[in-house]
Amino acid sequence: MDEGLYLNNNLAIINFDLTYPSSTKELLNSPCFKEFTKRYMLHLKEEDLNLYKWLLKGDSIHDAIYEILKTFRLLLVVSPDEFDNYYLKDKNLLLKFVEGFHDYWMSYRRFSVTKTRFNRKTETHFVLRDSYFNRRLRSFYRDIEQCLIGEKNNVYRQLNTGTNASLLVYQLENFFLSDKYGDLYGIPIIESVMIRTPMIISTNSNKREGAFEEANQNPILEFDGDENSWFGYPAKVGNLFFMIYFHRDFIYNGVSLANLFELASPKVAHSKPDGILLFGNRNQAKNLFYYDEEEDLWIGTVGYDVKSEYFGYMKKMILTLYNLKVMNMGWLPIHGSFVNVYLKNDGKKGLLLVGDSGAGKSESIEALKNLENDIVKQVEVIFDDMGSLHVEDGIPYAQGTEIGAFIRLDDLSPGTPYENMDRSIFFNPDKNNARLIIKTTNYNVISKNHEIDLLCYLNNYDDKKGMYEFEDLEKGKKVFISGKRMSKGTTQEVGFSETYFANPFGPMQKKELCDELIDKIFKSLKAKGVYIGEIYTQLGLNKKDEDPLNTVAEELLKFLQME
Repeated sequence: MDEGLYLNNNLAIINFDLTYPSSTKELLNSPCFKEFTKRYMLHLKEEDLNLYKWLLKGDSIHDAIYEILKTFRLLLVVSPDEFDNYYLKDKNLLLKFVEGFHDYWMSYRRFSVTKTRFNRKTETHFVLRDSYFNRRLRSFYRDIEQCLIGEKNNVYRQLNTGTNASLLVYQLENFFLSDKYGDLYGIPIIESVMIRTPMIISTNSNKREGAFEEANQNPILEFDGDENSWFGYPAKVGNLFFMIYFHRDFIYNGVSLANLFELASPKVAHSKPDGILLFGNRNQAKNLFYYDEEEDLWIGTVGYDVKSEYFGYMKKMILTLYNLKVMNMGWLPIHGSFVNVYLKNDGKKGLLLVGDSGAGKSESIEALKNLENDIVKQVEVIFDDMGSLHVEDGIPYAQGTEIGAFIRLDDLSPGTPYENMDRSIFFNPDKNNARLIIKTTNYNVISKNHEIDLLCYLNNYDDKKGMYEFEDLEKGKKVFISGKRMSKGTTQEVGFSETYFANPFGPMQKKELCDELIDKIFKSLKAKGVYIGEIYTQLGLNKKDEDPLNTVAEELLKFLQME
C-alpha cells in the first residue's frame, strides 16, 4: 500500500508504516486526518447544508478545515472561555459537527495494516499499536466533547473508535511458482489477524447468484493486481493449502476468513499451494475456475463487482477449488454437516447430513443440540458446510474443511448468536439472509479422519416426518444424486430445484468423475454397515403450526441409542 490512508466508499484502510500518530497533536496535524475531515465536510454539503455553510463561514473548505483543527488543538490545552473563536460562539453547532464526525467515521469499515515487527519476541506489537490508536481517537473525541459540553461524562462507553481489525503482513522471501504467476510475488501476505469482535459488516450484496464455470484459459493471464492494492491470505482448507489473494476493497471478506479457515504459518505459505483464488479482479467479469495441468494447480477468479461483497462468493469459490482438487485425489466432496456425538455412556457416533443450501443442515444439528436428554454429552462439529469422504484400508472416513461456520441467523435458536457474539463476525444482521461467521473447532480436529455411522439426505420438500433408511443402495444413491430441495431464499433460486449431488461447487461441473467416486464411497459405506437414509425437515413447506425439526432431533436421538 502506497497511501497512509486509503478511502473508498465506506471503507478505510490505514497503513501504520506510512502514518501513525503517536500523539493527539500528530493526529490533528496528519494529512490523513485532514483528508478524512474534508470527506466529512463534503458529506455535510449533501446532508446538512446549513451546518456546512456555518463551518465554511465564507472561506474555502481548505481554510475552514485549517481553522477547525486549530480550534481543536486549542481546546485540548486551553479552556474554551479563555480565547475568542468563531466556532465557539455556537458550541452546540460545533458539538453537532464533532459528534457527526465521530459517527461518520464509525460508519466506515476500518482496518489497519503494518509490516512492522520490531523483533521476533514482540510480533503481537501490531495489536498494541492498533489498540493505542483506538484509545487515542476515543480520548480525542471524548476530550473535545467534554470541553464543549462543559462537564465530564458520567457514563463512559469504550467504543472501538479506531479500527474493526488489524493485519500484520510480510513479504514472501521466495516464490513457489513459475514466472507465469510472477505478478503475485510482491503482494503482502497476512501473518496475523486481530479482530475486534463482535465485528459487524454491512454490504450491498447479501445473496449468492449463479454457479461457477470452468474457464478456457488461465485467469492469471488477466490478473490486474499489484502489491499496493492486494493482499494474500494463506489458508489451510482441510488438509490442503490455498493462497487467497483479494483486492483491498474486499478486505472485510479477507479478514473474515480468519474465523473460517486456519491461517497458515509463513513456513507453509512459502510452499507450493494446491490452489489460488484471485478475488476482486477488475479484468474478469465472470466467476471462473481453471486447472493449470502444467503446475498441477487449481485457479479460481471472482470479478470486481458489487455482488462480490457477499462473503459467500469468497467462501464457495475456495470450497469449489478444494472439491475439484480432492476429486482428483479420489476423495468425494460432501455438501453437508458432520458431527461427532459423544454419549454419556462413553459411546460416540458420527452423523453426516447432506443437502444443498436451505435443506436444514445447520438447523438439524442445532435442534439436536437443544433437545434436552440424558443421552448426549457433547456435539462436536467437524464441518457445517463442506467436507470430504475417502477410504483408507477399506474404512470410509470424513474430514472437514473449515474451523468455523458461516451460518444464517434464522437457522439458529434465538439465543445462540448472543451467546457467541464476543467471537463472531456478523454480516448484515438487519437484513434477510443475515449471517454470522464463528470459529467452531480447532484445525487439528477437522483435518483428521472421523468414522461415519449415519449418512442421511435432508429432504425439505416432502410432507413427511422423521427418518427413513434405504434398503436399496441404488435407490438411495439416486436420492443423493438428484439433489432435490425447495429454495429458502439463500441464493437466487426460487421454488423447487435439483442440483447434482446437492453440490454445485465442483461435483456438478465434474459429474462423470463424481459418479465414479459416489459408487466407490457408497459401496464402502454400505459394507461398513453405515446407516444410509433420508431425513424429512419440511423446511421448504413453511409450516407455522408444527416443529418438524424437533421430530428430526428425536429420530436422531433414537439412532444414537441403537447398538
